[in-house]
Amino acid sequence: MTYCLGIRLNSGIVFASDSRTNAGVDNISTFRKLFVYEIPGERVICVMTAGNLAVTQSVVSQLEEGLDGEENSETLYTVTSLSDAAQLVGRAIRKVKDRDEKYIEAEDGSASSTFIIGGQIKGRRMRLYQIYSAGNYIEATEDTPYMQIGESKYGKPILERVVTPDMELLQAAKCAIVSIDSTVRSNVAVALPIDMMIMNVDECRVAMQQRIEPDDPYYLRVSKEWGEGLGNLFNDLPAPPWFGDSC
Repeated sequence: MTYCLGIRLNSGIVFASDSRTNAGVDNISTFRKLFVYEIPGERVICVMTAGNLAVTQSVVSQLEEGLDGEENSETLYTVTSLSDAAQLVGRAIRKVKDRDEKYIEAEDGSASSTFIIGGQIKGRRMRLYQIYSAGNYIEATEDTPYMQIGESKYGKPILERVVTPDMELLQAAKCAIVSIDSTVRSNVAVALPIDMMIMNVDECRVAMQQRIEPDDPYYLRVSKEWGEGLGNLFNDLPAPPWFGDSC
């Protein structure tokens, strides 16, 4: 399992992903789940993956090289819009599942996978999508400007309370780190390193890309201060009035 999230703001998009993969408690590895496709000034597209690692890696390969069996197939370097890119991811998922799913299920495995894709192509608007295992997809909106895949429930509360489309990119990056840290603390299937990428609207290039290791001083500080801050806030909350002096 893993946890990835994308936050689409008026000023750009923040992408963040953990990098843990586990096939049982005695088979834990680190694999990158965030991939960037960039032609500076012309396009920048980010893809994040969750689910069966063999399936997601096969899909990513097809997004880079073209879909199997399709002559002159598009790639993320040649699609003309982000909606075309989302459709390309959906077709790649279906092709890999059609090819491999029966063999995976025969070994009692699951071919399920989900993706987040976002970015901008010059002359087009910035967009963020979540693609499901069936190949269909939804787009981030003003009402819900973020997307999550993988082990999403633990990191969702801060996103719901804090994220708005007019939020600053660096604030959103901080929010993404706290969201992942909350998930790491609650689920052993999610762990650092964290891969992050930030893009500014209409630049069509990577503004920042960073891998955050477990011993990163900033991450450790944010994790510590967030935990302590929640504890202090909880202690300051008023007691329920209906108990009176009975407790």
